[in-house]
Amino acid sequence: MLTRTIALILPALALTACGLQDEPGQPREGAQADGAREDGAANGAGEAGDRAQAGSANARQAAAGALTIERLYGSPSLDGPAPQNLKFSPDGTRVTFTRPKEEDRTVLDLWAMDVADGRTYRLVDASALAPEERELTEAEIQFRERARITHSGVVSYSWDEAGEAILVPLDGDIFHVDVESGETRRLMQTEAFETDAKVSPGGRYVSFIREQNLWVHDLERDREFQITQGGGGAVSWGMAEFVAQEEMQRYTGYWWSPDETRIAVARVNENPVMIVERFGFEPDGFTVTEQRYPRAGTANAIVDLFVFDLQRTIAGEAADTARRQVDLGDNNDIYLARVDWSTDSSTVYVQRQNRQQTRLDILAADAATGETQVALSEEAETWINLTDDFTPLEDGGFLWTSERSGFRHVYRMTPGGELVQITSGDWVVDELSGLSADGQTVYFEGWVESPLERHLYAVRVDGESPPEQITEGQGWWSVTLGEGAQAFIGTYRDPATPPRTGLYTGLGAPIAWIEENALDADHPYGPYRDSHVAPEYGTLTAADGETELHWMMYRPDHCTAQSPCPAIIEVYGGPHVQRVTKTWTPLRDQIYAQAGYVYFKLDNRGSWNRGHAFEAALHDRMGTVEVADQLEGLDYLQGLDFVDPERIGLWGWSYGGYMTLMTTLQAPGRFEAAVSGAPVTDWSLYDTHYTERYMGMPQENRSGYETGAVLTHVEGYETPTLMIHGMADDNVTFDHSTRLYAELQRRGELFEMMTYPGQRHGIRPPELQVHLLRTIRAFFDRELASDEVRARGE
Repeated sequence: MLTRTIALILPALALTACGLQDEPGQPREGAQADGAREDGAANGAGEAGDRAQAGSANARQAAAGALTIERLYGSPSLDGPAPQNLKFSPDGTRVTFTRPKEEDRTVLDLWAMDVADGRTYRLVDASALAPEERELTEAEIQFRERARITHSGVVSYSWDEAGEAILVPLDGDIFHVDVESGETRRLMQTEAFETDAKVSPGGRYVSFIREQNLWVHDLERDREFQITQGGGGAVSWGMAEFVAQEEMQRYTGYWWSPDETRIAVARVNENPVMIVERFGFEPDGFTVTEQRYPRAGTANAIVDLFVFDLQRTIAGEAADTARRQVDLGDNNDIYLARVDWSTDSSTVYVQRQNRQQTRLDILAADAATGETQVALSEEAETWINLTDDFTPLEDGGFLWTSERSGFRHVYRMTPGGELVQITSGDWVVDELSGLSADGQTVYFEGWVESPLERHLYAVRVDGESPPEQITEGQGWWSVTLGEGAQAFIGTYRDPATPPRTGLYTGLGAPIAWIEENALDADHPYGPYRDSHVAPEYGTLTAADGETELHWMMYRPDHCTAQSPCPAIIEVYGGPHVQRVTKTWTPLRDQIYAQAGYVYFKLDNRGSWNRGHAFEAALHDRMGTVEVADQLEGLDYLQGLDFVDPERIGLWGWSYGGYMTLMTTLQAPGRFEAAVSGAPVTDWSLYDTHYTERYMGMPQENRSGYETGAVLTHVEGYETPTLMIHGMADDNVTFDHSTRLYAELQRRGELFEMMTYPGQRHGIRPPELQVHLLRTIRAFFDRELASDEVRARGE
């Protein structure tokens, strides 16, 4: 259907493509971190100080009308009206997306664009449906924290197969929206909080989780049916366990068959998981939550998989006839990583990962019997990264991506069991995007020429020709491919271009803007364009003497050999994250640059998007090679004549907070100041799936865990440090920081700290983000001020 629709509209829109340029707009941010990731620090710009605490640049910047922290977190967003959650309607006639309200950037509404005429309109006003949203349950709060959902309103939605209606979970219940009439009906109104709502593939049913059980609402009969029984306490049906959400990016625990006759459902038993008493300190008191938190080396949840026959279950047949358990093997100390269905609904494909994460089996399970056989296995000496790239094919085979060559590439499993490599080379396939209508062309996103860019590519399934780059520009793309790859929604960004989203043909030709987001005088960031500092890029050699590392740096104009400036290094440093990219970077970076700091980032060995060997350099030895490479970056900065080598600070959040501590403690006196946010201080206190992936079991790598612990190096404390933590953090729990506080106090060391009552791993409310960034900036302004400024007491 999409093919015909696009073919009809192309002639009509060829001359009215809303001024779409050859170099469109912008990409999504670099790869997100698994587990201990930097999502809690303020993602924005800073305040140009009125006082010359960091040098005379501050006064000049204030006079120039530079950004303020308060404006950064105000509304509308300075990034412009960037659409999120972009989808094609099943019939290809509409593009839908969520967008923040102009008056309140924290609330999302649902919008649509008619492909035929380019008309954009609001489909669902979140405030109209739920003027005052109910308070979230603890389970929903934890889910949103895991999924890094920072907004309220329409945070998710799904189309029915016919393209006639959209399902919107909101206010703890589920709304059914007719897209033609705009008529909305609330499917239920209960005291319970319904979550993980989905429209069945045929559009007849709506499924959801209520009180740890799976339910189905029959839209035709307007009736509800409870599919599973026995959920409650430490047992749940259809839900993803803690590590699945936090570390595996699997946020659901049930999967519809394409013909909607069956549902594969996970049963999670968390009774073996240790209970960690988490104190949630709030402004007006505290709560004690007994959280099932599987720390490294301890027991995980037991996860089983069942296939339910929908009609038999609805009819009330006994469990032994209405469901079949999938055979996952004799060992239950495994991870249920992914679940997919074959196109004909006869086979359930299950990705089973061993506890060590060195083996991943794709099991082909007979949906009628639950019997399984291994369709493909991946093995590695270090670990295997999970993806969402498994794609079943009509012929019974499937597409797959693997790092078995050292770089992630595309493979095709034939119906006969032969694995055929489609792409190859020292470059990275980031993710599969889709297939052409005839199934002969695979589309993927990744990079071939530069790891700092991200593009859409097409390659023949036979692998006999090299990939063809579809997108243009020297920046970062994220793409949603339409059915049959006849069209795609593309968002582009680069260092000078905030996110631009357009509709394109499958060959990359522009059709129409969805959101042009032109950075003109009327853009929210328009008043600050003249103060914008463009980043510079370069490379240096890692501490091993041979590996190339990429860096980016913001250099204020006035920083010269005659007037060297203080510098701040922002570090993440951990696996599965890339900080140096040619993208529209967080405007927080601009604040530091506009306040007179040289602002620097380096992707050390261990970070993402350079091939598996580059990432696996930290295997079994976190806090070593990353530190060595960051110190190479420090050496490079100190050798620049426009940087004051005696006034360099370091800061990071989550793994970056850990890196800040490990680097300053192992290089005492090298930095003038440091800020550590929500740091891991002892890997034995962090969770199983993340920690054991990189460090193995504590019982088997005692020296690695000891060397990688912050307290092991605490005798090197010399750098003035500000430590920050949310007091209700359920990811990197608060005791990571309190143990370090206690040891530093026992030793008589002076340090600063800031805690945030009620906040978790991310500091979310805008007013607190303002406070957080002001706190960090004020600390650096004090500690990195020149001797002249300090002497004046400014």
